[in-house]
Amino acid sequence: MNSFLNNVIKGIENTNILADGGNSSEFTGTIDTGSYIMNAVLSGSLYGGVPNNKITAFAGESATGKTFFVLGVIKQFLDDNETGGVIYFDTEAAVTKDMMASRGIDVTRVSIAEPESIEDFRTSAVKMLTNYMEHSDAPPMMMVLDSLGQLSSAKELEDVESGKPARDMTKAQLLRGTFRVLSLKLAKAKVPMLVTNHVYDVVGSYIPMKEMSGGAGLKYASSSIAMLSKKKDKDGTDVIGNIIKVQMAKSRFTQENKKVEVKLSYKTGLDRYYGLLDLAEKYDIIKKVSTRYELPDGTKVFGKNINEDPTKYFTDEIMAKLEVAAKKEFEYGGEESRENDEANEVSLH
Repeated sequence: MNSFLNNVIKGIENTNILADGGNSSEFTGTIDTGSYIMNAVLSGSLYGGVPNNKITAFAGESATGKTFFVLGVIKQFLDDNETGGVIYFDTEAAVTKDMMASRGIDVTRVSIAEPESIEDFRTSAVKMLTNYMEHSDAPPMMMVLDSLGQLSSAKELEDVESGKPARDMTKAQLLRGTFRVLSLKLAKAKVPMLVTNHVYDVVGSYIPMKEMSGGAGLKYASSSIAMLSKKKDKDGTDVIGNIIKVQMAKSRFTQENKKVEVKLSYKTGLDRYYGLLDLAEKYDIIKKVSTRYELPDGTKVFGKNINEDPTKYFTDEIMAKLEVAAKKEFEYGGEESRENDEANEVSLH
């Protein structure tokens, strides 16, 4: 049936019949973030996470957990791939060997690169990917850029060194070209890239808005963009961590603009179960009765007890129900998505 297409594409590189081999944009799996609810908002599954052959961006103000999220994903990636490695582009000189080791990361399988400019980053990343693709039996690899907002252009560096006050107006265009090249290269190599970025307040906006730095390049190239903000998590008057609010500004795998909260403790790190109780309550898996929660077996407990000992209360049975709920809540075509579509159709007639 496709013989005429085979004749048309004969001798053309990087072209094939979709049913025969797919293409570089095919979804090839996920990497756990360390948080069930974060996995769900990114992929539609509690057991998913960031796509492992795409660009995923974490954007937010200072100290919103961007680097912490990335380090958590790195650890999970290396744990799941015993021979895998990570290339970490550090533009902030903020990540140390001790910091990574304290997060349980095998530092012998992490290479730190410190690019001085956008051009330096682009050249290094493309060359590394080319080298990687030359070996068909190469183990899994991940790339990280932390952070995009700190990268300067070569012209910007030259102007500073020469004392010129002029601002480089070509930076956004340069970044757009960089990610245009990288996105396809990463997909072909089946290498995921995590990018952290800063946000700034939009001046003159009618309503308060925040925008990512660096122009539109990262927006177009990313499969997912998670916008992060935070509030303090307190035990009485003591600040014990942060509650990170996550909103999906862009997603090719789940519904956009979905919001969840994850807990980042100063002592124990990312709370894997935080946020599941809200999902369970919304879908009547665990019911709120006055000040307590009623479990499927009729037992009533306080929310604090559930959060302090989640493995006791989030049984295999409840987790299975939560997985179904997560798909309904976050996946395209999920129950909530269908209800919104139906409401929109009604409003049009």
